[in-house]
Amino acid sequence: MSEKPFRERRLLHVLSLCYAIVWITAALDPVKRSDWLLENLLVFAFVPGLIFAYRRLPLSDVSYILIFIFLVMHAAGAHYTYAEVPLGYWLKDMFQLQRNHFDRIVHFSFGIMAYPIQEVLMRAMQARGFWAWLLPVAITVSFSGFFEIIESVIAMLVNPELGAAYLGLQGDVWDAQKDMGLAVLGAVLTVSASAFTAGNRKAPP
Repeated sequence: MSEKPFRERRLLHVLSLCYAIVWITAALDPVKRSDWLLENLLVFAFVPGLIFAYRRLPLSDVSYILIFIFLVMHAAGAHYTYAEVPLGYWLKDMFQLQRNHFDRIVHFSFGIMAYPIQEVLMRAMQARGFWAWLLPVAITVSFSGFFEIIESVIAMLVNPELGAAYLGLQGDVWDAQKDMGLAVLGAVLTVSASAFTAGNRKAPP
């Protein structure tokens, strides 16, 4: 965690510039403009919120790197639609898979948001011990389920073609459950790694 002002944190300058380039590039001629707009609604709220929160609660470099990774992957999914990202097709051909699994990778990466959530809880709410590990996972899973519900509602309100592209079901009726399961797995692995590294830092030489 760094209390330095933003102007002195070179890594954040690089991450911000790289994400701006990626987002602008992804915004140019997306595969489905309507789907791109739907996918970015939360980004329009989250990124300004992240910037506003920096004055009161700047996060560690690790947290910002993890957030950057997730946002970049989301930008790619919004540009191509999650079911049509080229990386997913490459993995499909490489491992003889039945579907484009890029959306699964992104949902798993959403689980790593448990780390910045844990950091906020420990610093702002003084969460310690058991609660410092349980609450980040619970909150991450809650957000994952909430997003799945929002996606379903939006899909019902729009035309079937756009709704299917937005949800990225690819014919899997258990898509939402698998997505949430991967978010849980990502969150559990993240807080476990955090606990392990914290234990090593406290261990005597």
